[in-house]
Amino acid sequence: MRAIVSPAKSLNTTLEHAHPATSQPRFLAEADQLVQQMRAYDPAGLAKLMHLSDPLAALNVARFEQWQPDHTDPSLLPAVFAFNGDVYQGLEVQSLSIDHVQAVNTRIRILSGLYGLLRPLDAFRPYRLEMGTKIQVQSAASLAGFWRPKVTAELNAELDGAPLVNLASQEYADAVDFKQIQSPIITPVFQDWKNGQFKIISFYAKRARGLMARFIALHAPQAEPDLFEFNLGGYQYNADLSKPNKPVFTRNPDA
Repeated sequence: MRAIVSPAKSLNTTLEHAHPATSQPRFLAEADQLVQQMRAYDPAGLAKLMHLSDPLAALNVARFEQWQPDHTDPSLLPAVFAFNGDVYQGLEVQSLSIDHVQAVNTRIRILSGLYGLLRPLDAFRPYRLEMGTKIQVQSAASLAGFWRPKVTAELNAELDGAPLVNLASQEYADAVDFKQIQSPIITPVFQDWKNGQFKIISFYAKRARGLMARFIALHAPQAEPDLFEFNLGGYQYNADLSKPNKPVFTRNPDA
């Protein structure tokens, strides 16, 4: 079983933490092509394209200028340590042993606007390029369209028929052609009790996806029923709200 997650906008750039050796991202040539395309934007153009503040636009223009396809520099952080958003706070990789980090590397994959698909221990250069960025790439009408055949083929090769757990946002899941995935696809849903009903609350759901990724990495579930044992963060499997391949996990702090 593998799980896919989204990246994060918030990045660690100076974190010092023991970790296993990094690996090389699999689509560096494609990433380099994208960087060359993004270097055509000045700060004002990048701010307009990505809806960034002027300081963030200037920072990311500089990042594209400094980006290099060589990822052998030992000072580069692995991707899973570099990302610092809600999903990664749920995954909490810094709390894991080296062996457990290796388990994360085996079972979790990170979708990326620049790198396509990352293993958690792939070396990482800071960037900002969200999958929903409205650009045409070569003959593809969108960034997601550019990555879709490559990411889908890579996932199929890795899965070899084993289930795929979709923990990615819709924006990033658009880079996967799920109709071509030759494996069962499981999409967990996380809901919290609010105003008399269970509902998806984005902030909590993102963190819960990270908790589920941690559960998958550490417990190595083989099939959908194995996921029903997930109980991190106060969530529990809710059979009444669940559907096949769409298990629902709910949390009610007042219960």
